[in-house]
Amino acid sequence: MKENIYDVIIIGGGPAGLTAGLYASRAMLKTVLLEKGLTGGQMASTGVIDNYPGIRNISGMELGQKMEEHAKDFGLEIVLCEVKCLDKEGDIFKVNTDKGEFRSKTVIMTTGVRPRSLNVPGEKDLKGKGVSYCAICDGFFFRNKKVAVIGGGDSALEEGDYLTKFADKVCIIHRRDEFRGGQNYRERARKNPKIEFIMDTIATEIIGDEFVTALKLKNKKTGKEWVESFDGVFIYVGTLPNLFVCKIDYDSDKMGYIKTDDKMSTSIKGLFAAGDVRSKLLRQITTAVGDGATASVSAEKYIEELKYQNNLKKVG
Repeated sequence: MKENIYDVIIIGGGPAGLTAGLYASRAMLKTVLLEKGLTGGQMASTGVIDNYPGIRNISGMELGQKMEEHAKDFGLEIVLCEVKCLDKEGDIFKVNTDKGEFRSKTVIMTTGVRPRSLNVPGEKDLKGKGVSYCAICDGFFFRNKKVAVIGGGDSALEEGDYLTKFADKVCIIHRRDEFRGGQNYRERARKNPKIEFIMDTIATEIIGDEFVTALKLKNKKTGKEWVESFDGVFIYVGTLPNLFVCKIDYDSDKMGYIKTDDKMSTSIKGLFAAGDVRSKLLRQITTAVGDGATASVSAEKYIEELKYQNNLKKVG
């Protein structure tokens, strides 16, 4: 019996993975996408996307569903499973999951990122009890409440604005005196009467027993410390790459993001990376989509070259 080997295995079902799946399936490559949760990745937890070219005011969940349907129309196979380990034997990659082993000529890693922790007392114990990293997931539970948003980038400003749909008051707490987020996000937040800004300030402890009740805060310039009551805390202080056990030693940067060239090739032949998990300047849906398309085309060309080299060996 001929061994079941895929042309392409895609690990991760965000916009990069779904785009790679679309392009690979459209090129008639035998392709499977492995995803441990819902497809869409972090995009699925975004309330409103207003900067995707040609589409305005669409939810991340809806955009993810459209991408999945499009890829499936061209024959993409999607398997819901958790990847445990990646290895390579000769020219074949082995991906071990909780649903068995998958083998392929190429692998495209599109595993995305996860929220960075604040790493303060109380955060771990109160996670899911008032501590959250996703406004669209948990905002509903804070109707008529007072919540804190910690961070100063696009996500903190955008999600802070989103939370005002539910909360009576949203305090955006930032460790610097200026926000890093884009001008449009800053202006929208400043114009929202439900939002208050606490600048030059860090949270040193999340207080609560069964649920969050307060934050211990410290002004970095004056040294003043105080405790302020909150019903919930949403943390947006950056991201870290989503990785798993890999027996292949690919190159990565100091934060663990995978290094690639402009063809999305890693330091390992046949292994590609696309989207937020790779080392790059900008992490947006648009850049993830471009990465996914490039990685798929590069994988196709690698497979063609592999086939050519194997044929030469047979002739020789």
